[in-house]
Amino acid sequence: MLERNIYNDEHRMFALSFREFVAKEVIPNNAAWEKQHMVSRESWLKFGEAGYLCMQVDEKYDGLSIKDFRYNAIISEELALAGCAGPAVGYPLHSDIVCPYIEHYGTEAAKTKYLPKMISGEMIAAIAMTEPGAGSDLQNIRATAVDKGDYYLVNGSKTFITNGYLCDLAVVAVKTDPSKGAKGTSLLVIDTGMKGFTKGKPFDKIGLHAQDTCELFFENVEVPKENLLGKEGEGFKYMMTELSQERLVVALGAVAAAEGTLAVTVQYTKDRAAFGKPISELQNTRFKLAEMATEITIGRVFADRCLELHAEKKLDHASASMAKYWLTELQGKVADECLQLHGGYGYIWEYQVARSWADARVQRIYAGTNEIMKELIARNVLK
Repeated sequence: MLERNIYNDEHRMFALSFREFVAKEVIPNNAAWEKQHMVSRESWLKFGEAGYLCMQVDEKYDGLSIKDFRYNAIISEELALAGCAGPAVGYPLHSDIVCPYIEHYGTEAAKTKYLPKMISGEMIAAIAMTEPGAGSDLQNIRATAVDKGDYYLVNGSKTFITNGYLCDLAVVAVKTDPSKGAKGTSLLVIDTGMKGFTKGKPFDKIGLHAQDTCELFFENVEVPKENLLGKEGEGFKYMMTELSQERLVVALGAVAAAEGTLAVTVQYTKDRAAFGKPISELQNTRFKLAEMATEITIGRVFADRCLELHAEKKLDHASASMAKYWLTELQGKVADECLQLHGGYGYIWEYQVARSWADARVQRIYAGTNEIMKELIARNVLK
């Protein structure tokens, strides 16, 4: 395997420290969280206490002011490598996807109110874009926010919301002017202390069992004007700007999950005997492992290059879309091949490969479906 030059010695020390934290605080609890359909609030507080949430936020709001995104990437990768997909989605979404909206576009009042508690883990964050009738088609959302002078009156619903059931606040995409299409879209921070904000029960999903995903409902919710992110009508532009980082986070988790699934499968093939010898000595097994190792190495090089560009603020939307599309497809392929090499045991939930297979499927759907990624890539090719 190629040496990863994307990280220096400080990054590697951080990775080792976080890996120890995951081994102690995440892996032993993951099975229980899967049964509960959510991680514990205690875990969020432990992540916060250890300084692993929203590390990039300025010290003014109790953050660590770590602007090097490679540290954030390490958290996504290590959680995915550990085979704990629910936490690998929930924590990075909170820190790397929701937090930047408040950090970059929030009023001083909103930053002061929410960021310190997001950093400590006292407040769990979600992002609410998808609606029952609008998935990847964000221009056609129907949730409305009517200007009432001192506040917006919000009505509508959102679905498939990651961190939804536990969330204390959500960045919500709404229409402040439905007649203007995308240009009538705005973003609001809505918290659970606002009357009329309710939640559905966590969905019983195919995978990501430790991730609380549910519907959110807004019925005449009065949202203060200070909770508007940026300018009214600029929400769609903000979403398009921030989605590149979201797609990179998904891509990094995908290739790390593929690496982790391959690693447990390699060990399994050495331990499992058939026809009087380890199945790792069978030619089909060896060729399959060789194919996966090669493709994962190719994917890792591309992922690291995208991470390097993002750390330099040079990652373009098309490259982020390529990474999200290709690496999530690779993750699914690897999970399926590895499950096959496990035989019947691969279909048993207690084996990591079974969970990896189930957890991988949604990666091709959220953060923009892979079909949407291809469309965005094609636009860049044909421009």
